[in-house]
Amino acid sequence: MLTLIMLAVALTLDRLVGDPHWLWAKLPHPVVVFGKAISFFEKQFNGKGLNDRDRRSYGVLTIVALLFGSVLVGWFFHRLLMALSPFGVIFEVLIVAVLLAQKSLSDHVAAVAVGLRADGIEGGRKAVAMIVGRDPNRLDRAGVSRAAIETLAENFSDGVIAPALYYAVFGLPGIFAYKMLNTADSMIGHKTPRYLQFGWASARLDDLANWPAARLSALVIAAAAFFQAGPRAARRSLTTAFSDSGLHRSPNSGWPESAMAGAIDVALAGPRVYAGETVSEPLQNAAGRRDIDAKEIDEALGVYASACTLFNVAVAALALLTMLTV
Repeated sequence: MLTLIMLAVALTLDRLVGDPHWLWAKLPHPVVVFGKAISFFEKQFNGKGLNDRDRRSYGVLTIVALLFGSVLVGWFFHRLLMALSPFGVIFEVLIVAVLLAQKSLSDHVAAVAVGLRADGIEGGRKAVAMIVGRDPNRLDRAGVSRAAIETLAENFSDGVIAPALYYAVFGLPGIFAYKMLNTADSMIGHKTPRYLQFGWASARLDDLANWPAARLSALVIAAAAFFQAGPRAARRSLTTAFSDSGLHRSPNSGWPESAMAGAIDVALAGPRVYAGETVSEPLQNAAGRRDIDAKEIDEALGVYASACTLFNVAVAALALLTMLTV
């Protein structure tokens, strides 16, 4: 019961305040700490001269050790903070809020629309380069807009729904472990010669960990589309999620992205360039609008805001219901 109450408060706090930049200018963000731990292990156990079998084995041991360590740290902090109640409860809420990404994600994506309007394609490319891995210099205005919308949808699942679910079920150890795994996937889960084998276990575990949140996020986006644009948009969002999610190279990212594509009736995905290499994918919601711009980013942000509100209200209602039935 207390975990759900703290989660509801953390979601509200994250939605209103987000990540205070002044704080992280003085202190390392927890995800930065996770990243340094991953980098340390990668440098120690993914050196030159290893064969593929050894790289994969060391990669498995690395992610197991990192997850075990994050669970242990989460358990220790939770026990310590609960012993300091009520101040410990407040501090745990702050930690959870930091590990969510509602406002920060919205701010970064909104900056792309602002950049496109203020400085044209160069402004959009500069802003979108902060949130995507694809080559921004190869993107036109529609490409910049698609990249921003896809990132918004995917990270609604990875940065909001998933960490909230793992905290709700497993508490602080759960959200610590999830953020460690998700960070590892973003750092070493790439299909490059250096990381293909070493990051194999991290990528597969991240796929497994995100399976529930990806599908739930599509449902929440469809519900948000209903409130933003009516039942037709909601039906299109759900239909597109079920029909086109499998077109994505990821077993999870296609769900929220397809749902968002249907919600605002745009075509997403398609060919794009990462580090000079073209990745070709079919379009999601191929019948949707393709010549998109800042206006469509704003539409996606509207759906995203409604989706966050619906999810937060659902968590708060569940917490209240739990209180009343105890």
